[in-house]
Amino acid sequence: MASVFTKIINREIPGRFVYEDDDVVAFLTIEPMTQGHTLVVPRAEIDNWQDVDASVFANVMAVAQRIGKAQSKAFGVERTGLIIAGLEVPHLHVHVFPARNLSDFGFAGVDRNPSPESLDEAQAKIVAALAELA
Repeated sequence: MASVFTKIINREIPGRFVYEDDDVVAFLTIEPMTQGHTLVVPRAEIDNWQDVDASVFANVMAVAQRIGKAQSKAFGVERTGLIIAGLEVPHLHVHVFPARNLSDFGFAGVDRNPSPESLDEAQAKIVAALAELA
């Protein structure tokens, strides 16, 4: 059975994409820790990050780094956080998010009901920043 991320990647359910290539996609999470919280996901359905092919993992991390740089620019932060938790969905994903302090690094404080406008704004800011960094 396809993971929820595969369904998003295949456009079976909606997602706010900020990046795509042949192997990796990046889209906003629907429960952000901070505005702009993005998931970087390989197209291949691989559950555990230790099991992914090294070249695909390198691409996931390279995309995560680009997203982090774009988030820093878009949201005016010096740092971005990166977490591989892997417990919510059995499909490798890297959380990348603007971080102002250590309290931003916590799933307990996620916004469970962000406004569509705030998600749209975050998507537009990240896409614009990625274009400027290209």
